[in-house]
Amino acid sequence: MAAAWLFCGAAQADGHRLQPRTALPVYAQECASCHLAYPPGLLPAASWSRLMNTLDRHYGTDATLDPATVQQISTWLSANAGTGARMATPPPEHRITRSAWFERKHRRIHPQVWTHAAVKSAANCAACHTRADQGDYDDDRVSAPPSLPPRLRGGWAD
Repeated sequence: MAAAWLFCGAAQADGHRLQPRTALPVYAQECASCHLAYPPGLLPAASWSRLMNTLDRHYGTDATLDPATVQQISTWLSANAGTGARMATPPPEHRITRSAWFERKHRRIHPQVWTHAAVKSAANCAACHTRADQGDYDDDRVSAPPSLPPRLRGGWAD
């Protein structure tokens, strides 16, 4: 199921293409084995390059892959990376959740939401974007996890 979004049509959010039309199964196989295989359009090419060149220190984990797989995934990510004004500057630490567009889109989310047991972190897109595994981040399909207290449920879409 984690790879299902790779085979759907062009996913979009804010009118920007996030998911390429051509899937790369090895990306889903390798990356989705630990976390959501994030659509390449969520980061600029410079960020994907940095991430792929530092897999031995991938946010505290050794995610090392063989050189041929790294080259294949890197080329695909670079070719399908986010572009335009919102991608002009790589985010701090090359984290999707630290990008200006992510912070703008989630500015109304209470800070405690990110640490709630049902969410765990801002990187857990699927906690609220129920079709994230399909590359669907449409604001109209965002929902708070059922266990989230009512006081934390404000600001889900803007």
